[in-house]
Amino acid sequence: MTYTTDPASGEDRQGKGAHARRDRGGKAEHTKTTKGRGGKGLHRRKFLGGMAGVGLAAVGAAGATFSLLTEGNSNKAAAADGTLTIPDLLEGTTSDGTTTFTLEAQTGTSEVISGVSSTTAGYNQSYLGPTMKWTNGDTVLLNITNSLGDDTTVHFHGAHIPPKMDGGPQNAFSDGTTWSPTFEIKDEAKTLWYHPHALGTTAEQVVHGLAGMIIVEDDSDASAALPSEYGVDDIPIILQCLATDTSGDIKYDLTGYLTTGLTYPVLCNGTNVDSTTLGFTATKTRTRFRVLNASPADIMTVQRSDGGTLTQIATDQGYLTEATEVTSIRLVAGARAEFVLDLSDAVTLQAVVTTGWIRGGSGTYDFLTVTPDASDTPDDLPSTLNTITRYDTTDFAARTITLGQSSGTTMNINGSVGTSMDSMATIMTTLDAEEVWTISNTTQLEHSFHLHDVPFQLIEINGEEPNGVDLGWFDTFEVVGGGSIKIAMKFTDFTDDTYMYMLHCHLLQHEDEGMMAALMVMDS
Repeated sequence: MTYTTDPASGEDRQGKGAHARRDRGGKAEHTKTTKGRGGKGLHRRKFLGGMAGVGLAAVGAAGATFSLLTEGNSNKAAAADGTLTIPDLLEGTTSDGTTTFTLEAQTGTSEVISGVSSTTAGYNQSYLGPTMKWTNGDTVLLNITNSLGDDTTVHFHGAHIPPKMDGGPQNAFSDGTTWSPTFEIKDEAKTLWYHPHALGTTAEQVVHGLAGMIIVEDDSDASAALPSEYGVDDIPIILQCLATDTSGDIKYDLTGYLTTGLTYPVLCNGTNVDSTTLGFTATKTRTRFRVLNASPADIMTVQRSDGGTLTQIATDQGYLTEATEVTSIRLVAGARAEFVLDLSDAVTLQAVVTTGWIRGGSGTYDFLTVTPDASDTPDDLPSTLNTITRYDTTDFAARTITLGQSSGTTMNINGSVGTSMDSMATIMTTLDAEEVWTISNTTQLEHSFHLHDVPFQLIEINGEEPNGVDLGWFDTFEVVGGGSIKIAMKFTDFTDDTYMYMLHCHLLQHEDEGMMAALMVMDS
C-alpha cells in the first residue's frame, strides 16, 4: 500500500462531537427561505462551463471518440398514468435484543426500458431491494447471501459502524456464501442506503439493480413531529439514470458507454419515467419524501413543475437545524435529501438530469404527481429540528486530498491508483482526531466525493463559505472540475488495525477506475 503521512498538527485535540444532539425546541411555523443546494449549484455550475471540452480531450487522448452530452429533453411525460411503486419494507425478527434482517443478492430480469426485458439484479427480488428500518440504539444482524455468481460486498452507505462491518472491499464474499455483519445503530434519524462495494465491480453491480434504502429512526422531538408512516406519509424515492442499448443491455464501463445508439432511461423506484409520470395519492396533508440519487454518475436535481418550493428537512446525514424552503435540491451520485410537502392541490415533481460522466442523461422529467386526498390539518413544523454546532477548525489537523487523473481514463487519489488494496493510498488517523480536509479536483471532470465512517461539515465550497442547507451534515458532496471543497470531521468510536474505511469518488466508474483510497483509524 502507499501510505500518506500523518496530518500536520492537532490530530489528538478534543473538540465538539461529530454527531449533533437534538434540540427539544417547541413548534412554530417555519419561515426561512433559501435556494439551498439548488442555489449553491448555480455558482458550482460556473465551474462546469469549461468541463466538457477538457474532459472530452482527456478521454479523446486515450483513443475514444464520442459525444459528451445527449440532446436535452424538456418536460418528458406530462400527466400521471402509472402508480408509484413503494419498495417493500423488510421485516426483521427480534430476539435477545438483536433484530435480524435477511437479504439475498440475486439475478433476475426487469424492464429498465419499457417493454424490453433486461438482465438485472436485486436484493430479495429481481431489481433493487427492500427498505430496511433501523432504530438508534438497537443492535442489528444482517444475514446476506450471495447468489450472483460473482464476489460482492454490501456497503451501508453513510452508516457510522465498525470498519469490519462497513462492507468495503475487504468484506468481499463469494457466490454461495453468507456474510453476517452485526453492529449497534449509533446514527440518529437519517436516510442511508446499501449497495455493493467490491473492487472493480461496483458500477456493474449497482447499475444492474443492487441498491436499497435504509431509514434510521430515533426518539427525538423532531422525529416525533415529522411524518413517519412508511408508504403512507413517509415515501422513499430512488432515482436512477442508466445507460442501455436498444436490446436492454445495461452498460457500466467506458466501453459500454461508448457504444452507439444508447438510450439513458430515468427510473423512479425501478419504473421507467421517460414517457410516464407516476402518481401518488397523499392521504395525509403533509407528506415526507426521502430522495436518493442511485445513479452511477449522473446528477439529479429535484424540483416542482410549477416553480414552487420544497420544504427541505434533511441532508445526507440527518436533520437540518430548521425546515428550509428551497426551489430545488441538487443530488450528485450517492447523495440523499429529505423534504416535506403540505398539499392542497396536486404537485408534480421533476428530475432535472445532468450528465456526470463521459455520456449520460439530460433533460427534465416529470416523474411523480402527488395528488392530495386528505382532510387533516397538521401542526406547524417545529421551529428547530436539530442543533448543529459548527466546528471551530482553528486547531484541526489539515490534509489535502487530491482527486487526479493518470494516463487515459485511469483515476487516482493523492497520485495512487486505487484498483487494489495494495496500490491505493492509505490515510492514517487516530481515534478522536479532528481534521479539516481540502478535497482538490485537479481534473476537469465532475466528481462526487464520499467519505465512509463519519459525517462531515462543509467549510468551503470552491472558496466560498457554505450557507443554507449546505450547513447540514454530509457524507457525499459534489466537487466540480477544477474546483475544491473543504470539509471538517471528527473520528469517533471505532478503530481497527486491519480493516479500513474508504474515501472515493461516487461516480462509480471513477471509483472502479482507481479514484479510491483507504482510511485507517487507529488507537491514539
